[in-house]
Amino acid sequence: MRLLLVEDDVLIGGQLHKQLGKSGYAADWIQDGIEAEAQGRIEPYDLAVLDLGLPGKPGLEVLKSWRAQGLKLPVIVLTARGTWQEKVDGFNAGADDYVSKPFQIEELLARISAVLKRAVGTAPESLKAKGLLLDETLQTVKVGNEEPQQLTATEFRLLRYFMMHPGQPLSKTRLTEHVYEYDADKDSNVMEVYVNRLRKKIGPHWIQTRKGQGYVFSEPSE
Repeated sequence: MRLLLVEDDVLIGGQLHKQLGKSGYAADWIQDGIEAEAQGRIEPYDLAVLDLGLPGKPGLEVLKSWRAQGLKLPVIVLTARGTWQEKVDGFNAGADDYVSKPFQIEELLARISAVLKRAVGTAPESLKAKGLLLDETLQTVKVGNEEPQQLTATEFRLLRYFMMHPGQPLSKTRLTEHVYEYDADKDSNVMEVYVNRLRKKIGPHWIQTRKGQGYVFSEPSE
């Protein structure tokens, strides 16, 4: 899953960007409100973590602009301002959740996971399919009664995206856009390599190839 992190505090932003990467997210970090507004419109993010006190353009105005343009990107507002009125303003502007500073990174990660799953209609518990369990903390996958298998960072992001969009045809381009960060060397052909790696770990029947459409993740039939 690909996230947009908008935070002008270098220390906080740097720590969050590092932790998001460790937690299996491809995150782009932006420190200016004007740039964030444009980036949010142009790039296909799955969620934005948006600070309110930004240079260039306040976070609340960025959020209002996104919503006025019909952008349905899930947004978690992140701010040092903790008054109830500002929380109300954030929700009225279209925020999906709100985290006040100071906070524990574990809380923010839990809220990110919950909002992402809510956005695609997935239950908030661990990602599960018939005989398949993805552990988002350990970044492992368990098939049936077998021992859990460790996933690489890219394998984990790819499998999580598949499991959060079951039954949907996903092109290599779309998968590439949601698995890699903005400045990463994106080659959609490499996606075939990672899909084949996942098939070897979980079984080839989970990820089907659709000619001219890409791939579809679905539970195997009996």
